[in-house]
Amino acid sequence: MSNALARSRKTRAAKDWLCEVVYRPLAHIVVLALLPLRVPPPAVVLGSGAAGIAGAVELARGQLIAAALLIQLKTVLDNADGQLARLSGKVTLLGRYLDSLCDLLVDAALFGALAWYAHAPAAALFGFVALTAVLSLNFNLERLYRGAAISVPEAHGLTYVLQRAYAFAYGWQDALADRFVERRLRGASDERRAAYHDLTTVSVLANLGMTPQLAAFGICIAAGHPLAFVWVLAGEAVLVALLILRRETLGRDAAFEGQPGGIT
Repeated sequence: MSNALARSRKTRAAKDWLCEVVYRPLAHIVVLALLPLRVPPPAVVLGSGAAGIAGAVELARGQLIAAALLIQLKTVLDNADGQLARLSGKVTLLGRYLDSLCDLLVDAALFGALAWYAHAPAAALFGFVALTAVLSLNFNLERLYRGAAISVPEAHGLTYVLQRAYAFAYGWQDALADRFVERRLRGASDERRAAYHDLTTVSVLANLGMTPQLAAFGICIAAGHPLAFVWVLAGEAVLVALLILRRETLGRDAAFEGQPGGIT
């Protein structure tokens, strides 16, 4: 089991510790059950999305324990689909786009349900925007740290439709991150670039990914205070702002050290 779990792991620059310690092992049990049945990974993606939507419905109905449990089921299945794809050799563009779009749909449904349950549409909207921004930063900063460029592979049929939907929902965020970083580092030295794309920032954001976010949301819901998750996200927004300021400082310090007469 440990060998299969290692082979199913997605290569990342930094670890999401809650995911690695709790959810990936749980998801791996699901994967081992599904592998002999030849279940296609996109079916698991749809199952994950269905569990998330069901959790949103239960939240709106005020069934908080059921909602919290369904959200955790969604998280386990969300971890299982990628593991299943890698172990079965069925990693596809369709699965990649479907997974990302289902996550966005579930997030929108959960915050819509939160707005309905707590009678707080403004707070729920802020939470949705904050969560989307943090997850986008997590994805893009890790991608830029690895030096991976935005790629748009050729696609056809349903995969093409999902690719266009992904571009509409996420593509502009990816492009915005690239343009911002390129503008900040235009003409920068290798030292400044290395300092700007620092592992500390990537590591912190890796632990603010989808799995920890939904775990925290589930805890707030189970405790009877789902709106508290919005305050968690507000704290994350402050943390992200501090990390960005730190990156800017590291970049300026590295640039100064590289100048004639600078610190060496």
